[in-house]
Amino acid sequence: MTDVTLYDRDSHYIPRVAAVHDMCGYGKCSLTAAIPILSAAGCDVCPVPTALFSAHTKYKVFTFHDTTDILNGYLDAWQAEDVELDGIYSGFLGSPEQVAIIQRLYREYPNALRLVDPVMGDGGQMYPTYTPELCEAMSALAVGADVLMPNLTEAAILTKTDYPGHDLDDASVNRMLEALLELGAKNVVLKGIDRGDGRIINYVASAATGVEQKIELGHEKLPYMIHGTGDAFASALCGAVLAGRGLAESARIAGEFVRHAMANTRNQPHFEDRGLSFELNLGELTELPFMAPSVEGAVSTAD
Repeated sequence: MTDVTLYDRDSHYIPRVAAVHDMCGYGKCSLTAAIPILSAAGCDVCPVPTALFSAHTKYKVFTFHDTTDILNGYLDAWQAEDVELDGIYSGFLGSPEQVAIIQRLYREYPNALRLVDPVMGDGGQMYPTYTPELCEAMSALAVGADVLMPNLTEAAILTKTDYPGHDLDDASVNRMLEALLELGAKNVVLKGIDRGDGRIINYVASAATGVEQKIELGHEKLPYMIHGTGDAFASALCGAVLAGRGLAESARIAGEFVRHAMANTRNQPHFEDRGLSFELNLGELTELPFMAPSVEGAVSTAD
């Protein structure tokens, strides 16, 4: 696969991105990750809050408020003010009805990139506020997605297959990527694959070239897990794409950003629960709009 560039960035222009995601008051994920990470990559972030949480769902006690009822009026106001968008980045949803809200954005901004992180679960389990109906509705966002970026749990839910855990050989990876592309996505980034060999692997595949031309990107696995890495990865990937980087290069940048942030996170109090502390690593993203992309094809091997 030759790396594909999805956005032609003018270094003097700041692209505007709707970030359709939840907001957590405590815990580092969703919009509290997307806003600073995308901003560091030179994007104007326009939040569309799908839910309000007191803390993320790894905590035993949290409040949850579904914002579905306010979102059409929210977007009506954007239309009245002629808001323009270059990208629509969606993540955690509060209800099945919110899929229609994102599809409305697609209709009203047909030229905006569609960047879909189908946030539904991890480790083989759905998140506590999710229902089978919401997971079923989420699959509609794969249709026409410029980038669909599920983890393995979400990929299994979307393709209605069993969660394979660590037992994922090359043939299984190809079948999963094929099934995801068959849902209608133009490009897929299958993230966070752990085969127990000391690496975390992300795969990039395009409908245009097929899964046999997929790109494998390996990153050193650190000996601990941290909440929120998926949101940080997806946000950094979107930021790199909108900085004009190729998709596979963007996935490599995002993977290394998360790995470096994880190393810093371990020095923070309560890091196991609170989540990924990426603030000290935002400088890795701020120069992206002004730096020349890597040589084409240079990211086609695992690092």
